[in-house]
Amino acid sequence: MPTRLLYIPTGILCNRDAQVSHFMDSQQYKQLESLCTTYSRDQQMALIQTEVLRYFHYVTLSHRWGEGEPSLRDIEGHQIYGMSIKGGFGKLQAFCRVALDQDYLWAWSDTCCIDKHSSAEVQETIGSMFTWYRQSALTIVYLSDVPDTGSLENSEWFRRGWTLQELLVPQTVLFYTQTWSLYKNTMSSNHKMDDTILDELERATGIEHRFLTNFSPGMDDARSRLQWASLRHTTRPEDIAYSLFGIFNLHLPVLYGESAENALGRLLAEIISQSGDISILDWVGEVSPFHSCFPAHITSY
Repeated sequence: MPTRLLYIPTGILCNRDAQVSHFMDSQQYKQLESLCTTYSRDQQMALIQTEVLRYFHYVTLSHRWGEGEPSLRDIEGHQIYGMSIKGGFGKLQAFCRVALDQDYLWAWSDTCCIDKHSSAEVQETIGSMFTWYRQSALTIVYLSDVPDTGSLENSEWFRRGWTLQELLVPQTVLFYTQTWSLYKNTMSSNHKMDDTILDELERATGIEHRFLTNFSPGMDDARSRLQWASLRHTTRPEDIAYSLFGIFNLHLPVLYGESAENALGRLLAEIISQSGDISILDWVGEVSPFHSCFPAHITSY
């Protein structure tokens, strides 16, 4: 579970101690205390684990970064609902309200729940993000460029690097348009279970239904996984490689400041080292300075 979460009812960012405090003040905790008196020790531990996980069901936000995104330092110690509604602040508030309407207490956003001034925390976050999205109860995808009557296939969200992981990993996903209306106004509680929307997602990404609904990290179909990312881009060039670490279930150092060619080269070398899959050597384009067998850019796939 992420180190920091937004407590949606108040809109206040909570660290781990504050999260525990909320739980101990909750009705769920009082009920748990009462129930534990009637169970054996092993039963108590299983019950505690179940109830804690249920209480901390959280919602993650997937979106395209825009102007004026709130940082950790912007919102720490403040109620987000009383802040400006301009730019990313309004988006964060709308996201939390949508999550609250669905009876969730906790939310996580990559804009304000990470201390980006801490290189150690950034490294840990990139290594943990796959797990955090997989464990989330729901991922809300905000398509800021899709009108209520538009098609999600035209969204720039499908051309960003990090959103590939955010599409594949969560088990439950809902898409929202630029007005925060549920896409297609469907009654579905999970767009990954909606065949019509799955068809649209496959057309937009080139990714088959089976991967969209039941994705597993690892080296299988390695070249296909690289192809999924080949038309995507990131603000920091090296991020295109880092955004694939979780998809390949790799734990490599994040070295901001290295060249994109070096970052991609390290990724490809590790894939071959661990899997022996030489299909990733089938590419067309510019040779990488990292190694002559590798492409300089992921677009070569």
